[in-house]
Amino acid sequence: MSQEAALLENLKTERTKHVAFNELVSLYKERLYWHIRHIVKSHDDADDVLQNTFIKVYKNIEGFKGDSKLYSWLYRIATNEAITFINKRAREMKISNEDLQQNNIQNLKSDVYFEGNDIQLKLQEAIATLPEKQQLVFNMKYFQDLKYMDMAEILETSEGALKASYHIAVKKIEAYLTEDN
Repeated sequence: MSQEAALLENLKTERTKHVAFNELVSLYKERLYWHIRHIVKSHDDADDVLQNTFIKVYKNIEGFKGDSKLYSWLYRIATNEAITFINKRAREMKISNEDLQQNNIQNLKSDVYFEGNDIQLKLQEAIATLPEKQQLVFNMKYFQDLKYMDMAEILETSEGALKASYHIAVKKIEAYLTEDN
């Protein structure tokens, strides 16, 4: 039995669920944090979304059928939670998602958890100009080096579509970075 299968079995067994869930959190919290952070930009927001993600996982683990890899399911939940968070925050502030992203990038400059330099800020600005799907694909490929096969499972789309989205995103980012902004 694979490690993932054993973990899943323990997650679905009442007697071992708590310990197994702590193991799951320990295995995936850092990768999921950075995935979420690249979407929401802020450390505090990423922490909130990560917590919501794990709450949702805990409540819904019984419904996980194993049709996909466990981490693909976790990433899908984290992605959806992050997008929901951005949409909700934009609605609350009565601004567009794009304006919210621009605000978040401006806030990165004063974020004590952001260790990037001007070049990394410029890259974040460029990424924020992309449509949501291209942002997701670019972040997952560029920052997390996920395979297209895994991304296809997470985002529930074809590898070909993802490759095309990534290629287009790279071209747009290159164009943005070479403009005089």
